[in-house]
This record gives sequence, structure tokens and C-alpha cells, in this order.
Amino acid sequence: MHFVICAKQIPDPDTPPSAFKIDETKNEVVPAPGISPVLSQFDGIAAEAALRIKEKVGDVKITVISLGKESAQAAIKQVLAMGADEGLLLEDDAFENGDHYTTALVLSEAIKKLGDVDAVFCGRQAADWDMGQVGLGIAQLLEMPCAIIGKDVDISDGKMTVQRVLLDGFETVEMPLPAVVTVSNELGEPRYPKLQQIMQAAKKTVNKWSLADFENLEATQVGEQGRKLKLEKLFIPASDSEVEIIEGESAQEQASALVSRLKDAKIL
Repeated sequence: MHFVICAKQIPDPDTPPSAFKIDETKNEVVPAPGISPVLSQFDGIAAEAALRIKEKVGDVKITVISLGKESAQAAIKQVLAMGADEGLLLEDDAFENGDHYTTALVLSEAIKKLGDVDAVFCGRQAADWDMGQVGLGIAQLLEMPCAIIGKDVDISDGKMTVQRVLLDGFETVEMPLPAVVTVSNELGEPRYPKLQQIMQAAKKTVNKWSLADFENLEATQVGEQGRKLKLEKLFIPASDSEVEIIEGESAQEQASALVSRLKDAKIL
């Protein structure tokens, strides 16, 4: 069998708020100096789901795909260190500044080009934009069944079984292969690669494909030219607040003064 893991590199969620900047003229996040981007946490969990099945089934090849700049190789290498077999970086200036649709389009064409893919594993959402659309988009474009927000995934007898997280409980669904699943954090923490695995990952193959490698894609379909979603404004919301200290000789006086202030403000 052949599994594909879709991995995205995002700004480090642990970036201090003081280092987080936005260029409002370009509507884009300014990379924090000295802080490297990381693998989206949900994509790491998706990789864990695929690797657990590989350990159970045995004869499985896992390819990890990332669409991004050269730096996205670090995210690919992390999944390779976890146990994936090969990496594929989709890098081209034409792919930049796209949206969830153009991302799903390029990823789906890459999966078609790989051929003989039995299952696609995605995070439930990217941990930067939190859109949760790419996995569904891939399934739609590839005409594959899809289950989202899975807390447990299993494959046997040509079928994928997914236990999904609902607002009021869980739901188990069964789909024929090939299929797409988006995996949620309820599955558990992804494994942490050991030093030896990290060293082995450095020797694993990471191929690179650009727009020229896709016969069915044109520049007008991808990246900024092909996006369906228009970003009107990206900004850091203001969080100004006024604080008044209620004074008093005793707790009773402070409570009385507080009630008086609330009545003046017509809250009580």
C-alpha cells in the first residue's frame, strides 16, 4: 500500500506576542527574526496515524508532501524522521500566496502524479489559518471518500475505518480505499524522533516538483492568480482596556462601591 501525508510548515505557535508582526500593506505575516517555522501540529498527528497503521499492516510506503518554500523541507524531514519513506516538496513562485483551494488543487495533482495512492492523511486543520478545508478539497478533486476530524484510524480488507469526533460524541464510519482522512488531536501526541532516526532522515530522498512538472496545471490556476478567497484585511486586533481600582476600608465598603459603579454604568 501507499500512503500520502500532507504536511504544512507554519510560524512557530510559541512565538512571543511581542515578536509577532503583520505587514498590513501586503496582508501577510512578517517572519519573526531568529524563530524558525515548524511543522503544523495537526499534520504531525496525521503522520502518527499513518505510521501506526504501517506498524500494524507492514508493507506500506509513506510519502510526505509539502507545498511551500525551500524551508518547508524541514517539515518534510521531521516526518521522515518519524518514519515516512520519501518526501516531496512542491516549490514554485507560481504556487505562492494561494488559498485553501489552490493548495488542495496542487496537492491533488501531485497525488495523481504519484499514482497508486491508497490513503491520504491530513491534519484536521492547519494550525495557522485554522481553515480545515484542504483535506476536504483534496478528496473532492480526487473524487475520494473523506472522513474528517478522526480520533482513530484503521485500515484492513481494503477499507478505512475512522472514529470521528462530533460535538456530542463520536461516530464510526467505514470507507472503501482509496480515501482521505483528516486527523484530530484526540488521536494522541505524535512520536518524537530519536537522534538515529533524525540522522537517517537526512539521507532519505526529497524530490522537488515545480509547476513545469504538472501537465494539467497552468499559472492562472494556482497561487495568487488561482485563489478563490480574497483576503480583505489582516491585522492584529486592538486590545485596549480601562481598569478602575475599587478602594475601601473594608471588603464591605469595596463591595458597596462596586455596586454603585455598576449601577452608574447601568449594568445593574
